[in-house]
Amino acid sequence: MNLDKFKQEFQKLKNKGFVPSLRNGSTGIGYTFEKLLGLKENNLALPDIENIEIKAHRDNSNSLITLFTFNNKVWQISPLEAIKKYGSYDQNGRLGMYYTMSLTPNSTGLFLIVNSQTISVQHTSGEIIATWQLSQLAERFKQKIPALLLVSAHTEERDGKEYFHFYRVQLMRETSDQLLAELFKTGNLLVDLRLHDKGTSARNHGTGFRIYEDKLPLLFQKIEDI
Repeated sequence: MNLDKFKQEFQKLKNKGFVPSLRNGSTGIGYTFEKLLGLKENNLALPDIENIEIKAHRDNSNSLITLFTFNNKVWQISPLEAIKKYGSYDQNGRLGMYYTMSLTPNSTGLFLIVNSQTISVQHTSGEIIATWQLSQLAERFKQKIPALLLVSAHTEERDGKEYFHFYRVQLMRETSDQLLAELFKTGNLLVDLRLHDKGTSARNHGTGFRIYEDKLPLLFQKIEDI
């Protein structure tokens, strides 16, 4: 399906008004949208249209989604050393660093420092744990999501079943280092550390860069309704 065909099929779906969800739970919106639009199922994500990602979301949803992970050559001290210094124990007694970072120090003294070129995880002692170049993060984001079709839906419940009215599609393009820096500073773009101690090494699940669904448009410089 190309973009022109997508527009035509979306208009037909929009004109139907509220339609019942074809699957229960949080994934119902994406599954229902792809089925009614005639798109082929593509596991966790909707298929691309002309290399444009598709994301269907509920108007009232503020759930967090992971945009990408990035760890390449960012650690200023070894991940295992960082865990032993600044980690905490989970309910199973495993030492790790599973933290959503912000500009305010957490219980172990770690926080984010953001400037025009980098974002770093730092300890209140002054030790820098990891540093990412904003230009590299912007490039990683462009590789992962070069453009986005954000499909918005009103939702309502009828007799215990969820219904969707897919009413708007926005085509979103282009991000920048400065835009990412501003989103980090305002707390709209979050950093998730996800690693733990395996004894002789650290098991790193990849630092996640996450955003709330309703803040997705803030990532892009060009947005148009289609």
